[in-house]
Amino acid sequence: MRTPWMLLPLAALALGTAPAGAHGDDAGRGYGPRSPFNRLPAFINGPVTSTEYDGVTDDLLTAGLGKSGLAGATPPVSAVPTAAEIRRLAIYVNYRAIVDMTPGGGYGSFYGPNVDAQGNVTGSEGKIAGLEVLAFSRGAHAGATPQNVVLMVQVPASFDPRKACIVTATSSGSRGVYGAISVGEWGLKRGCAVAYTDKGTGTGPHDLATDTVTLIDGTRTGAAAAGELAQFRAPLSAQQLAEINAASPNRLAFKHAHSQRNPERDWGRFTLQAVEFAYYVLNERYGRTLGNGLKLRTIRPENTVVIASSLSNGGGSAIAAAELDRERLIDGVAVSEPMIQLPPDAGVVVKRGTTVQPVAGRPLFDYTSLANLMGLCASQAPSLAGAPGKALVSSAVVMAIAANRCASLKDKGLVAGATTAEQAEDALGKLQAYGWEPEAAQLHTSLAALEVAQAISITYANTYSRASVADALCGFSFAGVDAALKPAAVAPLALAIMAGTSNGVPRSAPVEVINDLSVGGPVRDLFSVSASTARSDAGLDGALCLRNLLTGSDAKAQALRQGISEVYRSGDLRGKPAIIVHGRDDALVPVNHSSRPYVALNRKVEGRHSRLRYIEVANAQHFDAFVGLPTVLPGYDSRYVPVHLYLFRALDAMYAHLTERAPLPGSQVVRTVPRGGSPGAAPALTAANVPPIALEPAPADAITARGATLVVPD
Repeated sequence: MRTPWMLLPLAALALGTAPAGAHGDDAGRGYGPRSPFNRLPAFINGPVTSTEYDGVTDDLLTAGLGKSGLAGATPPVSAVPTAAEIRRLAIYVNYRAIVDMTPGGGYGSFYGPNVDAQGNVTGSEGKIAGLEVLAFSRGAHAGATPQNVVLMVQVPASFDPRKACIVTATSSGSRGVYGAISVGEWGLKRGCAVAYTDKGTGTGPHDLATDTVTLIDGTRTGAAAAGELAQFRAPLSAQQLAEINAASPNRLAFKHAHSQRNPERDWGRFTLQAVEFAYYVLNERYGRTLGNGLKLRTIRPENTVVIASSLSNGGGSAIAAAELDRERLIDGVAVSEPMIQLPPDAGVVVKRGTTVQPVAGRPLFDYTSLANLMGLCASQAPSLAGAPGKALVSSAVVMAIAANRCASLKDKGLVAGATTAEQAEDALGKLQAYGWEPEAAQLHTSLAALEVAQAISITYANTYSRASVADALCGFSFAGVDAALKPAAVAPLALAIMAGTSNGVPRSAPVEVINDLSVGGPVRDLFSVSASTARSDAGLDGALCLRNLLTGSDAKAQALRQGISEVYRSGDLRGKPAIIVHGRDDALVPVNHSSRPYVALNRKVEGRHSRLRYIEVANAQHFDAFVGLPTVLPGYDSRYVPVHLYLFRALDAMYAHLTERAPLPGSQVVRTVPRGGSPGAAPALTAANVPPIALEPAPADAITARGATLVVPD
């Protein structure tokens, strides 16, 4: 049974109201987790909404679907979707977006709602009763227009205040607040409260044509009616909105791309705010009420274990939070495939075996914009004939577009070769020379086919340069499309449920990337014609525009580089124990540009005081969910093991270290064994495929760090 527990405006929370001028993380100043009395954090904006879930009809982990429902057909949605239906969709979509949902890939046996905290397979559907609390943070800066970062705390019914623990699950990618629900699963099963945040990204777009926005519960309303309670409203004047709708109708603005905030700058702070909000929620429930009406905090940092976790850029947010954690709210870190950005003068060296990696530690936009430029051409390389997802780039139409991209790159002197095959091999070689491991080469095909680098490059170009949706940076915008692939309105139901179905980065749900500068008029970018080449080459001009923002001298390029400079990490984890897990074959966030150089930087900064461990998993890559699509992406199943399983093992190790003083495992390469078999019909995963993380790795597997140099064995 789903019953409201509390819906109180700030005005009714007299004890929680912050004094004028208070903002941010006021820990230790009477408003934070170390203060004696429980008060609503000063950064909360708007109402706090809490709901109890009975664990039968609805629950925290599966939204009432259970293990079987998460693996089944899409849950039904009515023509006028309710908040509960949108929440169910969000949990369903986001859980499935992170893990392989097939039994052969490990779902239901190695992980999943029915697998308990000790790894035992049960007959349970894995529904978890408890409390869920939602609120907006104003953002990181006092006096500014509210940013409305979504915070959420889940408290399972099994939470024991005598063994209090909190796990963070900051959203991955550009997803909404449920974007790391599959990480929260680990904490919920342990009886820990889980602190989530969308970190200023999120899935509820501002539909400019209808001027409608998303509320915190995922439902939509008019922007004027929502006011400051919109998850995101593009900062446009009435005149600007009218001009966009007249010149470029049916466009949408997304929070990550178009907030003009560069939220990544504050991902660590938002993660810490989620922890602080969790302390508030826990003490509202378990604190001791005094005779004067004040509530004494009984759950405090001194008696609570806090692990910062998540994956992808949610994992990077956990790292950022640990670096920023002056109040010592975080006890340990365990993350998977984190997106971490190092300063250009980091002064670190990465070796694989005896070979120095010549290009390492480049920022996300640098390597992603290169992948966007070269990937489609590289997908036609003969050496990738057996790559997973090859069929997606083998249709006559896509092959022609890819060949045109290769020819256009050749004409501009960016690749060499007399034939498409030669040009494609040269493009592939340029990617590998830029820091991708050889094992990652097979993945460029599927990522290009799914236009992953394109979506990320456009989104991050906008966010770093703080571009307005009115700018249409590099000629790109977002919209639904009609049968002719021209911009069109998104269907009303699809728009109504987009908070549950979108990943926050078009292409997503029914929204596509539009090339507004295509010859002949705006069209879906893949099918656009570049003015400089007169070819249908998937918008090479736009890809070059994005790439040139790194080196250009105009205001947009300077703004982008300034934005990137705001998101560099220091490598200083303040002596906290930490475990980073990363798949060696990751083609989206390559190990040479993220985890490897960060480990070296941490060792350089912290020296012998470093307690960071690095686990590199062979035969693992970024998207476990792709492994679970054997009919769409055959070959992922036969080649790759689930990296998410190793995140759970890292969390187990960190929890044992913090609660039982168990030693942390040594840094190592885990030598997994692919499932093999025929692509699309791999045999079921077994324990032999996924050996445990060794406490003391064999010398041939040990990763070592000395000074500013990291050595990873072949």
